[in-house]
Amino acid sequence: MVRLGTVAAVLGGGIGLFAISLIPLHSAAPAPSFPDPRADAKLTFENAADERAFRIASLKSARVWRPTDPATIDLGVNPRDETGLLSADVVNCRLQPRESSGTTPKFRCVLSNGEVIKVKYGRAVREIHAEVAAARLLSALGFAADEMHLVPRLRCFGCPRFPFRAIWALDWVRARSLVDALPADRYSEFAWVSVERPFPGIEVTAGADEGWRWDELPAVDERAGGASRAELDALRLMAAFLVHWDNKAANQRLVCQGPADDRPVPTCGQSVAFIQDLGATFGPNKVDLKSWDATPIWADRTACVVSMNGLPYAGATFTPVQVSEEGRRLLASQLARVSQAQVEALFTAARFPHPDDAGPGEAAKAWAAAFARKARAITEGPACPPLAPL
Repeated sequence: MVRLGTVAAVLGGGIGLFAISLIPLHSAAPAPSFPDPRADAKLTFENAADERAFRIASLKSARVWRPTDPATIDLGVNPRDETGLLSADVVNCRLQPRESSGTTPKFRCVLSNGEVIKVKYGRAVREIHAEVAAARLLSALGFAADEMHLVPRLRCFGCPRFPFRAIWALDWVRARSLVDALPADRYSEFAWVSVERPFPGIEVTAGADEGWRWDELPAVDERAGGASRAELDALRLMAAFLVHWDNKAANQRLVCQGPADDRPVPTCGQSVAFIQDLGATFGPNKVDLKSWDATPIWADRTACVVSMNGLPYAGATFTPVQVSEEGRRLLASQLARVSQAQVEALFTAARFPHPDDAGPGEAAKAWAAAFARKARAITEGPACPPLAPL
């Protein structure tokens, strides 16, 4: 029989350990000062019908690609940091407690200029590597993406030792205020985190609808200022190239870059659709060389059909679709401009894990070799047949 005293001791010990985990590790005197976080820009609507109409119109006119020259872009460095705040030897920020979502350790943090960034942390979190590499690659090829920085050292003031789990647990017991009570001059430090700066624009949502589904892309209309069929197909091919299998609507974003007005029914000057959460890429197992290399891009190369039906969630919102020859050639042209040295720099800088079958210093070369094989599946082979009617 288990004694009540033993149970109480175990529970008490667990609560004690949890309380200790809330205490930041280090103190700074004096502590940096941080302003209130900048509020996210939002559009307001008089009713739900107007909000839905705005989303439909924004999706119809959405762009997904712009011309770039990938050969001129250094994939081995972080994006340009005009503020200098993410380029410091140690990045300082203040925790902005928000409800925890998903399963990946992350938190939001306020920089000294009021900018809010999203931080993912953890030595075993493969999403960090995936998002950094995928976002840099997409941006270089001309597709919109968030700015992803890989930061060696970040100090989060007012941060518990394990902020993601701590906030989740405190929300569960409705005690979030305990985080706000943590000393402002104490911080927890994290190594090799990813820092996300959102793609500029006002997020377009409608009620419970956030982001966009891949099966909604036929609604994009080039005649309304939206992307061409070739550009949409190039984006579909890139999703297959990266193996973006966790493609629920919430993992894509639709933003209005303006000018947007404040009339009773706002209109968007230019909207952009892009993949926002790139953590579940580079293989069905996330950043797994063998599974990424073994996942085919084409379901049927002769017919130029791409599908994710064999991946987790049975393809989710990515339904099988025929890719146009123009779309294949657009992406093939961009991929052909990326050199082997650039690809190796990309995987080295993103700190991709060491494959089991690669020798010392050979990790980036092994990943780059798989990259080249997947690129050839797009750049080589016969032309795609004419599109069948939708």
